[in-house]
Amino acid sequence: MAQTSDHPNQKGPGAAALLSAPLLFIAVIAVAINLRAGISSVGPVLEETLAAFGAGASQAGLITAMPGFLFALMGLGAVPMAMRLGLTRTIAAGAVFTFAGLVLRPWVGTMAVFMVLTGFVVAGIAVANVLLPAWIKQHGGRHMVALMTVYGALLGLSGAVGPLSALAFTGDGAWKWALGVWAVPAVVQVGVWLVVVVKLGNDAPRRDEATAEPLDVPMWRSPTALFLLFFFGLQSMNAYIQMGWLPQIYRDNGLTATTGTLALALVGSLNVIGGLVMPMLIARARTLTPFVIVFATATAAGYLGLLLAGTHLPLLWAFLLGIGGFCFPTAIALIPARSRSHVVTAKLSGFVQPYGYLLAGTGPVIVGAAYGVTGQWREILIALVASAVLMGVIGVRAAAPVTIDDELAASA
Repeated sequence: MAQTSDHPNQKGPGAAALLSAPLLFIAVIAVAINLRAGISSVGPVLEETLAAFGAGASQAGLITAMPGFLFALMGLGAVPMAMRLGLTRTIAAGAVFTFAGLVLRPWVGTMAVFMVLTGFVVAGIAVANVLLPAWIKQHGGRHMVALMTVYGALLGLSGAVGPLSALAFTGDGAWKWALGVWAVPAVVQVGVWLVVVVKLGNDAPRRDEATAEPLDVPMWRSPTALFLLFFFGLQSMNAYIQMGWLPQIYRDNGLTATTGTLALALVGSLNVIGGLVMPMLIARARTLTPFVIVFATATAAGYLGLLLAGTHLPLLWAFLLGIGGFCFPTAIALIPARSRSHVVTAKLSGFVQPYGYLLAGTGPVIVGAAYGVTGQWREILIALVASAVLMGVIGVRAAAPVTIDDELAASA
């Protein structure tokens, strides 16, 4: 007798056939283009936003740290929620939260409400951050590598174009439009994923899939998963410090706000290239060690340039930081690449990303506090150079060519 599912609408391993290739790619594109713009658009107008609400550096530190901490909190809840509701429904719910935050946030009257709505934006993004790699693993079929490539590239593009909205508007209240414009792709995301929900129904894993050995072994029992967590966390910490504070570093070096905005956009633009290149490299390369070393070295060199020659060749330092940002698509692509089952992929993502983002969230808070006390960047940039070196050392081990399913089975 054929085995029946606990979920009558569950489509099982062949569910990917229910979605046409165009709809698969449209669904991933709709999510990926929203994964950074709602966050990276804040940095270039941070000074104007704080002035509008009469807020100070400590609140700026909270705003820039919010992505890391909420990514951690929501990431911990996203996988259990997806195990009950299904990956598709949970991602769609996150899209609704992102849209609500983006469409309302610029028009409120107090910093407290602004921060709550920023929390909505980040919470919805966090759900997609954690679950989309597993969704691609489950439904992508033979398109999986291509979908991960699109995901990584457009995630970088989202981070790159987000700051540019600050250049599109002028006059009083321009910062509101620079933030509010990102509600447009967010509402498109909601519409696309409502269609996907109708097509797929409940794609939660069967009970035997969710509890089978070695899936009930704690993820921390896998050494590779632990190294991947710290690699991801250190890279994300640097990314959120850059998204929140890089334009201010340029301003404090005596450069214009436009230069700071373009520098941040350049960093994000290079992440597009990283997203295009790294999934294919991970799938084909025998070793990733040289790449990780180059990326970490570029990050350290970018910070050193800002420290020692911040007013000279400012876009060169941003270029180097952007090359260093290739560590992010590397870490993201390693999640499905180093796991076999889509359930392990979901649990690995729900381990690496939440705890990694918790580590990442401490960075902007510490930077905000240090900057508020000292008003300078020298010591902060020295510490960031050290973090880049540590990221490289950990990243070499995180990229080892092993399968985490096998490590979990061996430790059971």
